[in-house]
Amino acid sequence: MSPIDESLGSSAPLDIGFREMYNLEFSDAHKTFQAYLMAHPEDPFGPTSDGAAYLFDEFDRLGVLQTELFVDDEKFKGREKTSPDPTVRAEFHGALAQSQELADAILQRSPNDPNALFATVLNLGLESDYLALVEKRDLASVAYTKRAGLAAEKLLAVDPTCYDAYLAIGVENYILGLKPAPVRWLLRLYGAETDKERGIQKLQLTATKGHYLMPFARLLLAVAALRDKHRNQAKELLQDLVREFPNNQLYRRELSRLQ
Repeated sequence: MSPIDESLGSSAPLDIGFREMYNLEFSDAHKTFQAYLMAHPEDPFGPTSDGAAYLFDEFDRLGVLQTELFVDDEKFKGREKTSPDPTVRAEFHGALAQSQELADAILQRSPNDPNALFATVLNLGLESDYLALVEKRDLASVAYTKRAGLAAEKLLAVDPTCYDAYLAIGVENYILGLKPAPVRWLLRLYGAETDKERGIQKLQLTATKGHYLMPFARLLLAVAALRDKHRNQAKELLQDLVREFPNNQLYRRELSRLQ
């Protein structure tokens, strides 16, 4: 795999905030996102971004993004239930509720507004991640994963170049595609997409052409590569992440396992 262009090279406030978040500088990220929200109180993506920083802070505190956990199915199924920080939970859900209220108001006036649709996609995806990875409520998470995929399909019909949105479809297909065959059959009855290869293709679109979610897509592709025994591909992806986000010790630890 060839080197991937950096996703967050702009000096725009949201780019700065997401770069701080991926560098695990969560306090700085919150300050950046909240300053953006103060300057743009009508933009639902401001509180969505702040919600993402709360979620990734909780991920870091609980150590839930270790690739080893996702590569080993038995470890994932047997993972201990975590103890969510109640303050972070309240701030996280408050940010998403604020964002969705703003997005819904915009969508009532303009149903195809790309920014409001994108905030909705990300809100659903963040909620799905919180349920699955923080609260260990996998079945509840699936419902949000499916809703995020549907919202992403609607957004991409409006703007096919919003490559970050492909992550929601990729996650739905890839993660649900890993389930045992009887579970996949049941999920299909509820309308969920469970095509693993399609999931990989969509994740690659975000990993190569996305923006805010490009780094997260690369991490997910590294996990997928390790599951398929493609260690060199996983190593290249993690090397890109370490180079772009030198303060993120998660990426460094995961890379050191492959050295």
